[in-house]
Amino acid sequence: MVSKNKHIGSSFDDFLEEEGLLVTSEIEAVKRIIAYLLQQKIDAHIYTKTALAHELGTSRSGLERILDPENTSITLNTLARAAELTGKKIYISIK
Repeated sequence: MVSKNKHIGSSFDDFLEEEGLLVTSEIEAVKRIIAYLLQQKIDAHIYTKTALAHELGTSRSGLERILDPENTSITLNTLARAAELTGKKIYISIK
């Protein structure tokens, strides 16, 4: 018997791509990871929020937007600087 569910055997990424959600999901995931890693540095008293904002070249309210995992409206430049502070790099590819 042939299965009628077209998603059986496919990956979750295939499903997200089919639904037009893959790129958005990946961007949100990267932003959430960076926000989490920055928050860990604050919680470990490595940086104060003011010092971290200064290191990122932004204001304290700008840092709050970066730390908000729901807010994805930050520039690639800011995201790249934030990733660098956490010891990570962001790679963007066009396929």
